[in-house]
Amino acid sequence: MATIEECRTALDKLSDNLAGAQGDVRSAAALNRSLSCRITDLDITFVGRLEDGRIEVLDTLPGTPRERAQIRLTMSGDDLVSMVNGELNFAKAWGSGRVRLEAGLRDLFRLRSLL
Repeated sequence: MATIEECRTALDKLSDNLAGAQGDVRSAAALNRSLSCRITDLDITFVGRLEDGRIEVLDTLPGTPRERAQIRLTMSGDDLVSMVNGELNFAKAWGSGRVRLEAGLRDLFRLRSLL
């Protein structure tokens, strides 16, 4: 099972990957939205912002936060680490229910190019 530190490192790496992206991926990630990433097996949620193609983690909270972020990811720590390392395909994990992505319809359409 991935640790909190490994999950945080994976989010930082994802942020770096998004910041270095070009074309459609870069424009899809160039949102300014609140973001949460719930790690089910650790019962924690990283909360922060997706802003100008970077993820800024502002806090780590136990359980599910009271306030709903505009973009919400839910998955196990191992799946987060595997996706960021290129070992797990996001679209397949999302389609099988291993990963949940919740957002407004407009944001989902923009984010689909990240899949």
